[in-house]
Amino acid sequence: MNKIKLGVLRETKNPPDKRVPITPSQVVKLTERFPDVDVFIQPSDIRCYTDEEYQYLELNLTEDLNPCDILIGVKEVDPKTLIDNKTYLFFAHVAKKQPYNRELLQEVIKKKIRLIDYEYLTDYNNQRIVAFGRWAGIVGAYNGLRARGIRTDEFNLKPAHQCKDMDEMFAGLKKIKLKKKKILVTGGGRVAMGAMETLSQLNIREVTPQEFLTEEFNEPVLCRIDPEHYVKHKGGMQFNLQHFFKHPEEYESTFKPFTKVTDIYIACHFWDPKSPKFIEAEDYLEPDFKITVIADVSCDVNGPIASTVRASTIADPFYGYNPYTRKDERPFMSPKNITVMAVDNLPGELPRDASSDFGTNLIDKVYPSLFGNDDTGMIERATIAKEGKLTERYAYLQDYLEGKE
Repeated sequence: MNKIKLGVLRETKNPPDKRVPITPSQVVKLTERFPDVDVFIQPSDIRCYTDEEYQYLELNLTEDLNPCDILIGVKEVDPKTLIDNKTYLFFAHVAKKQPYNRELLQEVIKKKIRLIDYEYLTDYNNQRIVAFGRWAGIVGAYNGLRARGIRTDEFNLKPAHQCKDMDEMFAGLKKIKLKKKKILVTGGGRVAMGAMETLSQLNIREVTPQEFLTEEFNEPVLCRIDPEHYVKHKGGMQFNLQHFFKHPEEYESTFKPFTKVTDIYIACHFWDPKSPKFIEAEDYLEPDFKITVIADVSCDVNGPIASTVRASTIADPFYGYNPYTRKDERPFMSPKNITVMAVDNLPGELPRDASSDFGTNLIDKVYPSLFGNDDTGMIERATIAKEGKLTERYAYLQDYLEGKE
């Protein structure tokens, strides 16, 4: 029986992403668990795990991945490097008709590639199986606190990407003293839970939404709110989460009261473009608007939070939003500006931790179906294209693929 050859791609997206889909020790675990699989790693000088760490475990490093059957990466692959008739797994960012990746999908079709998108690997309940969301929340909340420290000169936190790992980042966080402030988190999924994990390092009191809105405290406090606390049905119907997800256009925002009492806002919610917005541009001009730092972990540019006018980068994570001009400026220029953090690849700041977590989920939850029988249909549900055409589930992308929309 011929062995399955699995190739680990070098990341080619710019700016560079240091994450890997499998760590050196996980390659060893994978080959022990799946003895019919051989793994080959393309050399890279930007990975968070060095070539030497793979070589130390006597793993196969090779520039040529042509002999491989399956190729795995993290971010989108450079279309020019795609190899005909292979199976690829990566975050493709084409299923929402992203215009900047149309060429990528066109090459996938042209080269008869089977494209499996991590984002659409789901269970029976349509819950994602592998994701970096927790790490986005962990780093995003930390960055929000770091922005507050710089803005006020109260404390100085080391940039997350300069920390070896989460343990070092949290060790620094535990040393700071936060003054009497109110911190708000929106969302209830992996991202929000990651943010709460970071904020728990401060050992500050968590209060209810009602307490947060109506009471004053002599200590810093934290509150996390779900959709029922920031939207309501236009017709007065009792809030139902599933109905909100299915019919977001029937709801209106009730978020404004939180803008009057919040100091640091960490946005970790999922937002549908049909949903109401959280903060409109005119809200920032109201005299009792209190938020000074917004860590928009969700990073919906020109979406629910008007101050998120662009994404920021790991190298330059902050900018100032001028509420009068509605434009971004250099960070910390004016106390009248809102400090915005909107890094769109936050897990890349703790790449070793995030990669290890991600790789474990792939080994435990994805590879058994990928290398064996896809009894649950998980792989098929995430397959966007194969044999030179879109799969039935993603046939709606045809006009996008052809440049008609």
